[in-house]
Amino acid sequence: MVLTTYLLNDEGVVVAVLERQMLATKEVAFISSSGGGSSEHAAHFALLFVSSHSITHLELLSQNIASEINIVSYSMYRMYGPIFFVSILGAFREIAAASQHINKDLTNHYNARFHVYEEPYNIDFTYHNYEQMSRFLRTTSLRFQNLTALYSIGKSVKGRDLWVMVVSSSPYEHMIGKPDVKYVANIHGNEAVGRELMLHLIYFFVTNYGSDPYITWILDNTRIHILPSMNPDGFEVSKEGYCEGGQGSQPETEAVKEWVSKIQFVLSGSLHGGALVASYPFDNTPNSRICRSAPLCAVFQSYTSAPSISPDDDVFQHLSLVYSQNHGSMYQGLPCSPSQPGFKNGITNGAQWYPLTGGMQDFNYVWNGCMEITLELSCCKYPPASDLQFYWEENRVALIKFLAEAHRGVRGFIIDENGNPIERASIKVKSRDVSFLTTKYGEFWRILLPGIYKLEVYANGYLPREVEFRVVEQHPTSFNVTLYRASRHPIEDETGSNFYNGNRDHTNRDHVIHFRPHSGTNTASEANSGIFSSLSNGFNSFVNNWFGQVVEEKPRCEELREKNSELRLVKRVSDRESEESKALLFCI
Repeated sequence: MVLTTYLLNDEGVVVAVLERQMLATKEVAFISSSGGGSSEHAAHFALLFVSSHSITHLELLSQNIASEINIVSYSMYRMYGPIFFVSILGAFREIAAASQHINKDLTNHYNARFHVYEEPYNIDFTYHNYEQMSRFLRTTSLRFQNLTALYSIGKSVKGRDLWVMVVSSSPYEHMIGKPDVKYVANIHGNEAVGRELMLHLIYFFVTNYGSDPYITWILDNTRIHILPSMNPDGFEVSKEGYCEGGQGSQPETEAVKEWVSKIQFVLSGSLHGGALVASYPFDNTPNSRICRSAPLCAVFQSYTSAPSISPDDDVFQHLSLVYSQNHGSMYQGLPCSPSQPGFKNGITNGAQWYPLTGGMQDFNYVWNGCMEITLELSCCKYPPASDLQFYWEENRVALIKFLAEAHRGVRGFIIDENGNPIERASIKVKSRDVSFLTTKYGEFWRILLPGIYKLEVYANGYLPREVEFRVVEQHPTSFNVTLYRASRHPIEDETGSNFYNGNRDHTNRDHVIHFRPHSGTNTASEANSGIFSSLSNGFNSFVNNWFGQVVEEKPRCEELREKNSELRLVKRVSDRESEESKALLFCI
């Protein structure tokens, strides 16, 4: 069979067809004309898929005409999956004869549904239900195709899409060397302020790009992913004016887990309601290891609340202060009621305020290397709509300034001696025991305050390197690190650990530190009661209680060493107990 492609003049035809036939499964995130040639055989339509599920066949139906649409794999790949070209099979005469009618009919249907070109583009200070929110996001993506991309990361319990809008001067593909950041709002159904703030933030970005130099700079140098509603089902049943309550749901949290594992976010804000404070990791505490359920942990830890310090505590405090100081009133640290405590400078360590076993900000930080803080934006979770403009004015500057912090610290590329990027190299700032990974382009970022640091870099098959660098206040420090292939084979010492003879003993801890929830079992040593040991147990409670399902624990380090030499911890220490402690630390 000979494949022949035919020209369809109106992009809306294919958009409408795909929406009806495919978009229900949310495979398609973007569609545009890739050629536009004058030849009747020249035009193709490029589709960007959110996932890599193979779709082999669609049908284009109009009256009595049926033409097959084959999805043909292309060699290039984008951020969310492969690029495909749609080739239209069938008799050219039949398609040509009906194309004018098809274009008019389907395009009118598409525009009539969304009124994209008939209504003024605006966003009111009122609460938007799911349909209204979806309509605003679709309208924005069509009106500002050069600045926005709309995709779904999954569905809610009741089948509603979990829409994410990318706002950037490069919305459809990752900008090499520039960070991806995110906001997540409406995690609990009745925490509605953040949901509306995200819609207004999108509107503010797209309507000020090109005229406001600061906004233009941010969108030119950052890809901003905004999830306005993580719990659309909960919002639909919540009532305006109610200030308490709220729950999460399993499919939604599973979708977010998968999302953050696929995109290497540098910075994140989780928007909540019920207080006025910026909270930073850790939420978890060393004592959480003795708890068996989230409610019991909350009761126990309420009597022993104390700061739970992360390796990047200075950075997290700084990020929280950036938001608090740019907020209209958060920095004052006033309590929401006389019975509640205030917060010095409007920030707090999560565990000191409200200990939580396996919070989302801990999950982002330890498992994915993303620095996330929790932003409590209103004392009332679902205040009257008449208050929304006030909340927007209170938070507008802070929301923007916070995202710009992704450009603080250090950034660069990990490459081999031939200049090729090294994907999934493990990187750690010395004395800060949370690692992060390079992207497929070899990129890395780390938010750091001014000072002198050392970067430790490990990759399978390469000699490790340690690089000293300085971070300044005015701009991020940029440099590349070249790794060289290991020239000698590992040998065994008397303890059975792998090490490179004559070199400092390191291996890539990629597969050890960054386990996913379904990657095996791990039981922390009872002798180790530190924060990372408790996090190992706490994340299992986090998945069980927050995500709503039971998963297996992670593999034990000792078992992993026996099964796979790549997972062996090779740093030699004189004290056996210290060695086991370090092994547990790297097996979170």
